[in-house]
Amino acid sequence: MIHQDKSGWRSDIAPYERPHIKHSVWQIINTLGPFFVLWYLAFLSLEVSIWLTFVLDIIAAGFLIRIFIIFHDCCHKSFFKNKIANEIIGTLTGILTFVPYHQWRYTHSVHHASSGNLDRRGVGDIWTLTVDEYMASSMPRRLFYRAYRNPLVMFIVGPIFIFLIDYRFNRKRAGMKERINTYITNLGIFGSIALLCWGLGWQSFLLVQGPMFLISGMAGIWLFYVQHNYEDTYYENEAEWDYMKAAMHGSSFYKLPRILHWITGNIGFHHIHHLSPRVPNYYLEKVHNKNAALRNVQTITLITSLQSLKFRIWNEETKKFIQFKDLKRFRAKRLIKAVEVD
Repeated sequence: MIHQDKSGWRSDIAPYERPHIKHSVWQIINTLGPFFVLWYLAFLSLEVSIWLTFVLDIIAAGFLIRIFIIFHDCCHKSFFKNKIANEIIGTLTGILTFVPYHQWRYTHSVHHASSGNLDRRGVGDIWTLTVDEYMASSMPRRLFYRAYRNPLVMFIVGPIFIFLIDYRFNRKRAGMKERINTYITNLGIFGSIALLCWGLGWQSFLLVQGPMFLISGMAGIWLFYVQHNYEDTYYENEAEWDYMKAAMHGSSFYKLPRILHWITGNIGFHHIHHLSPRVPNYYLEKVHNKNAALRNVQTITLITSLQSLKFRIWNEETKKFIQFKDLKRFRAKRLIKAVEVD
């Protein structure tokens, strides 16, 4: 737990909340450059071996994740100081990752403003039910929730539905600027796909882009999921909810090998990102190391993060995630209480 006052960590973070143009431009070069080269090499490798193509797809998918982090920072206005520069690069990288800039910026800002708030769930986050909500739900809703929380659905069906279908449509009550940006993104996506299919052949395009898209999409959802869904994460009702506590105790430090931190744009330092979304991804590790209190958070590794797959439902009594099999205890307790009342 963090015991220092807000001003303490604010003073440590403040110097890193300003993007550095040299770092940002270099990150664009060392991310988009290798990505396009790898994409082309994957296409050429089709003449050699489909397995070589798949290996190159895996590497290129890593760079596509890094492209998404650039997009992500543009949405937070933390990649460039200039608003227009963020919008242009954000829209272009959004086309590459199949995500509309303005639409995602809105839902993600809601996620940051309400993460861990039990009374404000539902926008830009993983669907989570409490034990009481689940027990009070109809059978069809319970079955749907179980299917939604199934790893096969979440990490395979999820990327296909979200990135290919859901993001192609505007959300309700979206403003004109957001709608136009979604149309521009869709036009860029469909236009580039049509051009590549015409120039390379649709079979070659699918063999290169398909695995790359699915691998990066699965990894993206996994990163988002694992950094908020661990056993003793933070959830509180509106009256008790606290932004700092939600950031530091509802967002994990995903301790990864250095190469994976680089590929994922340091998003593993997720507690720092939630504490201050204005910190560019290339400064997150420095902020984490700056203050000892900022390192006193939930730390997960590649191995321990796998445990998050079994945590599906939130128990408000113990303030921990539990497994579906644990619900048997709650049904038994309620049955005993019902008998006692009678």
